[in-house]
Parts: sequence; C-alpha cells; structure tokens
Amino acid sequence: MQKAILLSCALLLSGCSFFPGIHRIEVQQGHMVDQNMVNQLQPGMTQEQVRFVMGSPLLVDTFNTHRWDYLYSLEKANGEVVKRQLSLYFGQDGRLSNIQGHYRPGAEEAPNQ
Repeated sequence: MQKAILLSCALLLSGCSFFPGIHRIEVQQGHMVDQNMVNQLQPGMTQEQVRFVMGSPLLVDTFNTHRWDYLYSLEKANGEVVKRQLSLYFGQDGRLSNIQGHYRPGAEEAPNQ
C-alpha cells in the first residue's frame, strides 16, 4: 500500500511532462532577423538607415557604440534551441562598415533552423 501511494505521488509531482500529447509552446527571445532584412544592408549606410531596416539593436555596447548586436533564440516545443546572432560594425563616421554573424548579405536563403 505504501508503495502505491509513493508511486502515485511521484506521478502527480512529475506534472504534465510525463504524459504524451501535452501541448508545449515555442519560446522566442530577442530580435527576429530574417535574410531579407540583411540583404537590404549596404556598406556605407548611416545608423539611422540601418535602424530603419533592422529595427533597434538588442545590445549596444556602452563602451563601443560602433557595434550593434542583434540576438535571437527560439526554444522549440521538442526542446531544440535555435540561436542566431548578427553584429553590425560602424566606422568612425557612423556608417556601416562590417557585418558578422549567422547571416550574410546577398544570400538567397536563411541559415538552417
């Protein structure tokens, strides 16, 4: 009898993760960036032009305002985590000079998700 109570308590404490068919949501965090947005970027664009195309960056380093970071993560219902990062660098004149990260300007398709 004591084992049956212990087993039923363990099942109750395990929650919904034990039962198949329970709906799990996808959790998105950060700034969604797609390949079409990155394809619109051109070297020499001003920070205002880049902000119009990309939106405000998620991170701006207070010690280096010439770098903008766009971060995105997606935790899928199956537990898989997808992370994407894009860093934009501006020269001393405030114009776009370099792009680094998971996306490349001029690419035809987005990275594998």
